[in-house]
Amino acid sequence: MSESQNSLPFEALGQRLRRLRQKLNESPADVSGAVEIEEKTLGEYESGRERPSKDILSLLISHFDIQDEDALQLWKLAGYEPPRPDNRDDDIEEPAGRSNVLVVAIDPRVIYTDGVQVNATKNGVVLHFAQMAGSPQQIVTSRIGMSREQARSVISTLQAALDRTEPRQLQAGTTIEEPQEEPKDSSKKAE
Repeated sequence: MSESQNSLPFEALGQRLRRLRQKLNESPADVSGAVEIEEKTLGEYESGRERPSKDILSLLISHFDIQDEDALQLWKLAGYEPPRPDNRDDDIEEPAGRSNVLVVAIDPRVIYTDGVQVNATKNGVVLHFAQMAGSPQQIVTSRIGMSREQARSVISTLQAALDRTEPRQLQAGTTIEEPQEEPKDSSKKAE
């Protein structure tokens, strides 16, 4: 193996990622913002000096909307086994050090989160909602993308909803007294 191959171990993967980005007319900032990595890190991937983690590679495949054989080829170029399908057997053990998360929602249509990361580019905004789930690392539970105009509308709508439902607080030392009934004036006749 030549020295140039040793210095760029993932050159084929990097070239493929760069071509995909260029084919979509996206800048490195657009792609790095969409998958929440630094532009410099994306440059390391595209140059072939580094390979993305499995999670980042999965996000890149999703972002570029790569399907089937092309996705499998990227996994192979990165030196990873492609992910198992969701219908895998339950008796397969997860690798050591990996945490599983069980999300139990009060309303099954709502996923409650305790964190959010926001990436904004000239093309739009991506919100990454996450949970700590008892581990030091946040786990993304959902991603929502929108235009910049829609993001401004969401901000306005959220602020209005919070203002309408803001709990009223009493000043310190204030007590609530029950309203007293007004005394009935017995001198007036009932009409």
